[in-house]
Amino acid sequence: MDKKITVAAAHIAPVYLDARATADKVCDYIRKAADAGVQLVAFPESFIPGFPIWPAISAPIHNHELFKRFAAQSIRVPGPEILSICQAARDCGVMVSIGISEATDRSVGCIWNTNLLIGDDGSILNHHRKLVPTFYEKLIWANGDGAGLRVVDTPVGRVGALICGENTNPLARYSLMAQGEQLHVSSYPPVWPTHDPSANDRYDLASAIRIRAGAHSFEAKVFNIVAAARLDDDVYDVLAPLGEDALRVVRDSPAGVSMILGPNGTPIAETSKDEDQLLIERIDLSDCVVPKQFHDVVGYYNRFDIFGLSVRRREQAPAEFMDIDDGPGRTMDFAAIEAVALEDGAATG
Repeated sequence: MDKKITVAAAHIAPVYLDARATADKVCDYIRKAADAGVQLVAFPESFIPGFPIWPAISAPIHNHELFKRFAAQSIRVPGPEILSICQAARDCGVMVSIGISEATDRSVGCIWNTNLLIGDDGSILNHHRKLVPTFYEKLIWANGDGAGLRVVDTPVGRVGALICGENTNPLARYSLMAQGEQLHVSSYPPVWPTHDPSANDRYDLASAIRIRAGAHSFEAKVFNIVAAARLDDDVYDVLAPLGEDALRVVRDSPAGVSMILGPNGTPIAETSKDEDQLLIERIDLSDCVVPKQFHDVVGYYNRFDIFGLSVRRREQAPAEFMDIDDGPGRTMDFAAIEAVALEDGAATG
């Protein structure tokens, strides 16, 4: 395996609450990444159909219509939008990490904050649902599970991914370190409104990203690809019914930052520009080796006789059905009903 690879973070805006159009935009940027020689491109958190900002700026009783619209634009895995992205990844020979809001046939109102890793052959290599929705995200998404806490051995290295606040969870991060992670993907929203922008204690998303990303790169000795979305006018059009005060909070909230960091925890490249762009860097995975001489927390620099971690990597389901066979149960189509009725009539006649 060539240890020198080209990676990119997609610092771009979705077509807000339009899953089909955003998927088309993703495919466009996969092609742009391929033209630039990129082998792995990472897209932001909940990029399809966009990150739900309204729970931070308006009371839940005012947000039912927005939630319905968001749920309707959340997508299945697999589904037509995912198929188009997988086809683009295969056609271009590019690996893709992408955040989506995932819907399910199990419930019309249950959705997850999900990240997919798609191979350069178009296959889904990993399917991770955010373990715990953060703060007001709990009004949107359900808890995920441990099934996607996996590092995937790929032609460009061993790749793992966590979503936004999961990068603050030391156990989630350690579970990826312990699988030999070399490339870490961190996905983030465009903004994180929490307080009136005139207050001194407002949350600075960019600073939080830098702390988290640097910490994981330094502790794991990995390259970290950080993809944060940005906002365009589509967002304000959708949120306009919430009022000008709510929109002002969004406009004045500190924006996120997209970065690529080295295994020493320092940024190689960074952007927070208010324009769509691919942040592209050529990196060398062999640079992960020497830092491990200092602190290898999944190797010699630990005490496994003292510390232990168990990770339950299984998907959760709302029910377990123990059918005797895989048949349709007590259901019949019209032709079967008619045939039985005619047979019974003939027998009794």
